[in-house]
Amino acid sequence: MDQQNTTDEIGLFEAVYSARAMRCLKPDPIPPQLIARILEAATQAPNAGNAQNWLFMVVRDEQQRRRIGAIYRSVSQWVGKRYEHQRRPDHISQEQHDRLMKSGMHLYEHMAEAPVLLIPCLRLEPLDLPADVPASVAAAMQGARPWTAGASIYPAVQNTIAEDEIKAVLNLPANVRTFALMPIGYPVGKFGPVKRRPIDEVAMLDRYGSAFTTS
Repeated sequence: MDQQNTTDEIGLFEAVYSARAMRCLKPDPIPPQLIARILEAATQAPNAGNAQNWLFMVVRDEQQRRRIGAIYRSVSQWVGKRYEHQRRPDHISQEQHDRLMKSGMHLYEHMAEAPVLLIPCLRLEPLDLPADVPASVAAAMQGARPWTAGASIYPAVQNTIAEDEIKAVLNLPANVRTFALMPIGYPVGKFGPVKRRPIDEVAMLDRYGSAFTTS
């Protein structure tokens, strides 16, 4: 989020190509009107059956942010161990990889310093299936519930660790599950273009093994 251009409109593809994971944030307060605009944009997203069972927890209180930050900081040691054993992708340099890992750990350790924490949640309603649905199909649909439920909230946020602890801090009821944690603030510094793998390495046409081409 650019502090100097919080209301400027930009094109879709400009937004896509300029999006970055900004993990070092300033403590500067975020205007409530801007938070409201973000939430309004989120609620325009597609969702299953237009049920709109989402719930967006906006955490601005410093003590609440510190409680949540402490939870995430406590698990950072496990995340750090995972990073230590994570192989560097071939398409980025060692310097870029080290900077990326350092940035990720910084966010875990300084989560509470973000002026706003946005936690998208979803009210999980029982899956009511007609009696004539075959048992095997019903079991498969119930088993797929964690993924199908996410389809109603992830489009709005464009996984979460320590779910029970976070729910306790926020006093969330049993049928509400958190799906993400989004620190919101103005970034420290600026980041240029990122290196992405070409689409012929990540997209296939019609069947596995057939590379996508524009010809």
